[in-house]
Amino acid sequence: MNTLKVAVIGVGHLGKEHGRIYRELSDIELIGVCDVDPARSIRAEGLKVPFFKNFQDLIPLVDAVSIATPTIAHYEVAKEFLKAGKHALVEKPITLKLEEADELMDLARKHHSVLQVGHIERHNPGLRRIREIAKNIRFMEIHRLGPFSGRINDCGVVLDLMIHDLDIVSDLVASEVENFDAVGIPVITPFEDIANVRVKFKNGAIADLTASRLTPERQRKIRIFQEDAYLSLDYEAQAAKIFRKENGKIFQETVDITKSEPLKEELNYFIRSIQNGSGLGRPDEAARNALKFAIEIVQTIQENNALSQNLPRSL
Repeated sequence: MNTLKVAVIGVGHLGKEHGRIYRELSDIELIGVCDVDPARSIRAEGLKVPFFKNFQDLIPLVDAVSIATPTIAHYEVAKEFLKAGKHALVEKPITLKLEEADELMDLARKHHSVLQVGHIERHNPGLRRIREIAKNIRFMEIHRLGPFSGRINDCGVVLDLMIHDLDIVSDLVASEVENFDAVGIPVITPFEDIANVRVKFKNGAIADLTASRLTPERQRKIRIFQEDAYLSLDYEAQAAKIFRKENGKIFQETVDITKSEPLKEELNYFIRSIQNGSGLGRPDEAARNALKFAIEIVQTIQENNALSQNLPRSL
């Protein structure tokens, strides 16, 4: 098998982990890393690869690229690699605008390239086990909470965090959205920093999602209520439990999960989809749908906030 030449564009908090994992994978040659911040050249030194200031310089040198820049730059960077027939893994959300995502997907189809979006929870072994067990879901409750980091400053918490769960919920329920209610408020940034969405699907299932980047302690949990059981998964701990009712009593069972590093699973999936051809010219439509839904939620939150600000004050 030919060695795949890859690079990482954007070596901040997440990009440096992409670089580390690529160095660990077999049949992969990490050609270099790129960032607009020259201070991050130290990351290249740690990985023992060249540092590039301009991503354009890497286009003729690689077969594939991970793009872990701020979201606002995803479209510009991914477009140039895809136009050159290269493969791209773009961290979520794929872009800030739906029309930009559609253009990138059209380029991937035209050039028969792999375009994958970094929805890391898809590769969480705990979620894989839950997906095997969950059926006839009636209600889901999802919390994705954590402290403010300052790393994300070009979008709100819906596109930053909740989009993971919109992707997961849509996959688990496998039904169209009937309607939704959404609330959110900006506290530290100009965007919503905490948001709650209640979604009703056409098959009757309901999902309640909360995302916050203002909570002191991190929490990544999903609770699923179905006809015969209650399932609970802690994404970070990769630990899950099932509660079932039998003969009038509630029995608890710990789900057997073989733990792994989700980001490494994600990058392995990206590489395999290139090498075995499964992802060629078949861009990540599910990620596009999650972006569309997230944008609709953000628009609803903004409309609700504008309406509430125009209401007359009570005496």
